[in-house]
Order: sequence, then C-alpha cells, then structure tokens
Amino acid sequence: MADPKGFLNHGRELARSRPVEERVRDWNEVYVPGSLLPIISKQASRCMDCGIPFCHNGCPLGNLIPEWNDYAYREDWAAASERLHATNNFPEFTGRLCPAPCESACVLGINQPPVTIKNVEVSIIDKAWETGDVAPQIPERLSGKTVAVIGSGPAGLAAAQQLTRAGHTVAVYERADRIGGLLRYGIPEFKMEKRHINRRIEQMRAEGTRFRTGIEIGRDLKATDLKKRYDAVVLAVGATTARDLPVPGRELKGIYQAMEYLPLANKVQEGDYVTTPISAEGKHVVVIGGGDTGADCVGTAHRQGAASVTQLEIMPRPGEERNEASQPWPTFPMLYKVTSAHEEGGERVYSVSTTHFEGDEDGNVQWLHLTEVEFIDGKLTPKPGSERKIPAQLVTLAMGFTGTDRENGLVEQFGLELDERGNIARDDDYQTNVPGVFVAGDAGRGQSLIVWAIAEGRSAARGVDRALTGASELPAPIRPTDRALMV
Repeated sequence: MADPKGFLNHGRELARSRPVEERVRDWNEVYVPGSLLPIISKQASRCMDCGIPFCHNGCPLGNLIPEWNDYAYREDWAAASERLHATNNFPEFTGRLCPAPCESACVLGINQPPVTIKNVEVSIIDKAWETGDVAPQIPERLSGKTVAVIGSGPAGLAAAQQLTRAGHTVAVYERADRIGGLLRYGIPEFKMEKRHINRRIEQMRAEGTRFRTGIEIGRDLKATDLKKRYDAVVLAVGATTARDLPVPGRELKGIYQAMEYLPLANKVQEGDYVTTPISAEGKHVVVIGGGDTGADCVGTAHRQGAASVTQLEIMPRPGEERNEASQPWPTFPMLYKVTSAHEEGGERVYSVSTTHFEGDEDGNVQWLHLTEVEFIDGKLTPKPGSERKIPAQLVTLAMGFTGTDRENGLVEQFGLELDERGNIARDDDYQTNVPGVFVAGDAGRGQSLIVWAIAEGRSAARGVDRALTGASELPAPIRPTDRALMV
C-alpha cells in the first residue's frame, strides 16, 4: 500500500484546465501542460490497495491499478510504465479519452471522491515517453504467418501490435489517408493532440507492423482477394453507420452527421485545408445528441466562432449523484457530466425531440422545431403545447451508430453472419463464421468505449495467435465473472 493514510490526508485534485478564453482560440489540449506531475504522487497515495480492487473489474482491460498507483506514489516511473503497459497498449489514449469506469468502481468512491486513476495513468505514460521508457518491442523470431488487420482505430492498432510482437507479419489496412481511425478523424485535437498517435505508429513501424492507407476493403480491394493473401484477417472496422433523423426538412443544406463535420476540423489541423469546408463561424449551431460525440461538436463549434451553440438531448437530464437504487456502486452510473466543451459555453436542453427543420428560399436550414417530451407508460411522448423553434444555421447529428458499414461490400464479400443487433457475429475466440476471419471492437461489440476497443483488440489477437500456432503466449482476455459491473 502506497501510503496507509493517503486517502485521509489528501483530497482529490484534478489536472488544471487552461482558461476558457485562451483555449477556445487554439486547438491544443485543454489542460495546463505539466500541471499533474507536482500533485500526482499524493493523488496516487490515496489508493487504498483494497483486498478486492473493484477498479480492476470496472476496467475492461483489467488494468493493474493499485500496482502502478504504488509506483507512481514512489515516483518509480519506469516500473509504473511497465505495469501500465502490461494490460494496455495505449494508455496515453485511454488516459485522455476514457470516461474512467474504474473510478466509478473505486472502493474509496463509496463515501469519498474516488482516486484520480485516469490522471495517474496519463501522468505515468507521459513521463514514460519523456524518459524514453517506451521503446519498440521487436519479436525475437518470426512465425512465418501473415495477418491483415482492417481498420486502424484503437481495436485494430491493439490487435496489430500484439500480433506483431507475437512474431507474425502484420499489415494494417485503413481506408482514410492517415492511420488512427476515429482517434485521428473523430476525436478533436483539443481532446487529444495527434502527436500521441504519430509516435505510437512510429513505435509499431519499428516493431515491424506495416501500414496501408487509402485502401478500402470491399471497394478498392475485394475481401476475397485479401483473404487469399493472408493466413488470418482481423476486422476492426468499427460501427460507422450513423443513426439518422428522418423528419421533414432533413434534406436541407447545413444538416450533417457529426462524422461529416468533425473530421474536416481535424484535417485543418493536419494541414490539408486552410479553413474547413463546413464551418460554424458566425452561425447558430444546434447539436442533436447529448453524448461525447455531441460534446466534441460543441467544442469544435466554439473554436470555429459560432454565434451560439445549443445541444439537444431527448432523454431527461441525469442526476449529479449516483442513484443507489438503480445504479449502485460499483456499476458505472449515468450522471450529469460537464465536459471541457460545456465549460466553454452553449446551452444544453434535455427532454426535447426534433419535429422538423425549416429552411430559407435557397434550401439552407434556418430553424429547428422541437417539442418537449415526457415518459408516459414507458414511452417518450410529446407534451401538448410545448412546441417551439430555435435558430439553426448549422445542425450536427450526434445520435450514435447502428452498426458496421454495409455499403462497401465487405460483409457480403466475406460472407459474414450478423447478430440480432446488426454487429458481426463471433465466437469466444473472436472468430466469425468464416474460418480465419476475426472481429474486434465496435464492429463486433457495437458502439462502445475506447477502453473496450483496446481490450477487444488484445483478446482478438490472442484468438488469432492460437488459431495460427495452436497455442498462444499472449495475455488471456479479460473475462469478468459479472459483466453487469462492466460498461
């Protein structure tokens, strides 16, 4: 145990954010650089090294949290990095982007603010990069087996890195022009600067992983041809079919899916555009959807100089405290969350549903009509007399995703079976109905968290390795006995 009295002597402290008026003028990460390191030892000391560390069960990766908390408390950064990487390929991604279900499961959180696990994690990995403790792990021998990984998001990258380190020759295929999937073109720069992806890619290249960008399997290269070239294929193509809003006026100009809007802002930061083709500058912006993707649209609109930003959510506003009856500890509760984007301004409106859009004579959206809704007999029902309209010159739809892409022909060309939710079906080894074809991440699980994507990528890699070699030395997948405790 790091410090037996740590949780008694020290309160919870988080990373400091840069002032709003400063950060909305740039696209750098919102936190003050270096603000964590002076406080992280004390924060790590708050970990009680519980007899049953429920934080392990709250984390889909099974991160060894008390162990690296202890090392962080002692400022043994090399040992902390080794323990962190034992279960997580990319802690700099999760330390910035994961909603931290581990903290919701922290035993200290029963009656005190939980340990700042996420902040400790990101401090360890940032220090590891700074001190050179993150190095390529080149396999001692090659297996002679080849694997294609389709998709370069967190699931695909995790699978590729694990398989490369096991000695297989791995090629990652990505349909975009750069590696990273939604990490690259979905997550705004202010949440995670893309330099973090770039240096991981260089590490993976040094280990032997090969990358092929600008190739969409199913269109540019038939799935059947790809399967003939490789001994195994891992599908990590995500769940990229966005949920639409089929209401009158949807065809008006100025209404976009979030994943049409956000990638263009990232491309500006990559230097592909001087200004984004879809800009919020001077416009009244409405974001439909109250989740993290919606918050990303809010923060992006602020930085583009929107006249106003309104975020709509059909569900009621969550509570600020855990409901012990319906969401008891250590489950992950649905709470009212104020992200950095919400701190920067805008209005959030709950329990409303869009009825239709109204445009001008040129076909540009100008107004969004909505109505308040309430639950009656378990169904969301419009409230009579609550209809109103709000200005909307740019609308982004951030209502989630319904499954993997079916338009490029990949599913049909492989001959894959889907489950009842429209995801690619797989067995306990992550293998599909097609021998030698595996699936990991959102494509098989459905839309989920980055930490689940990495966990699934690692587990799928173990399944592939076992299929190719008859056994596997890769870490066993995390299989919690009670998945009700998982996100």
